[in-house]
Amino acid sequence: MKKFQFSLDSVLSYKQQVLEGIQNEYAALTAKVREQEERVQAVRQRYADLNQEFREKEAFGMTIVEARRYESGLRFLEMEIQREETLLKELREQAEAKRRELVAARQDTATIEKLKEKKLEDYRKSVQKSEEQFIDELVSAQRAAANAS
Repeated sequence: MKKFQFSLDSVLSYKQQVLEGIQNEYAALTAKVREQEERVQAVRQRYADLNQEFREKEAFGMTIVEARRYESGLRFLEMEIQREETLLKELREQAEAKRRELVAARQDTATIEKLKEKKLEDYRKSVQKSEEQFIDELVSAQRAAANAS
């Protein structure tokens, strides 16, 4: 009997390549999300530090110019936090969309792999059956030859 050959091997190979590509894209996006989370945290920390410094100096008295400079810096950091959080939200949405795409690609690949396993099992059963049939025919032929003698 000829060697097992799965007719959808090329499709399975393609699906696996697509899956690997999507996995790499998802990994890159999740890395960007983590980097952006760190940026947001860093800007928030700068805001907290500047606010703390402002409160300390305010307690001991400061000029109006200094107070306005601190307030301006705080407003700038608030806008910066908002921009960074917006970017973070967009990156999270992109990562979630890529995750859904990854799940779908895994399902496609798994379906074809299960079909291949089933076809391989059918092939093995067929080989075993033909081997058993060959042995039965051989035994029958030996018995017929022994009875003929």
